[in-house]
Amino acid sequence: MDIMTQQQRSDLMSKIHGKNTKPELFLRRFLWSKGVRGYRIHKKLPGKPDLYFGPEKVAVFIDGCFWHKCPECYRAPKTNKRFWTAKIKRNIARDIQVDVSLREMGIKSIRFWEHEVMKDPMKCYKALKRALK
Repeated sequence: MDIMTQQQRSDLMSKIHGKNTKPELFLRRFLWSKGVRGYRIHKKLPGKPDLYFGPEKVAVFIDGCFWHKCPECYRAPKTNKRFWTAKIKRNIARDIQVDVSLREMGIKSIRFWEHEVMKDPMKCYKALKRALK
């Protein structure tokens, strides 16, 4: 059972934004501290990547563990199950389609889970460095 009223939950969910999230800002600061430069923020490409390295054609996405159904962190909501199941399935299907569209454009996409960014940014940094070579 939800501890919030339907209106309270709706208000809370409406405040969630898709850009400049805590994991995104954290990764950008970390990359900056490592000397990584040359990326664009929120480039207008399919899927609106969080970071885009133009010359290397690498798009970086930081996927929220709830919104994209992280295999480690995801916990299904206890209320409104039909809505959330459908919503998250659409998100996953869209992620796949975005990756295909970018690949067709010659752009490599890299996806990090928000928990990876927050717990082990060095792992993300190393994966990104490999992709940029």
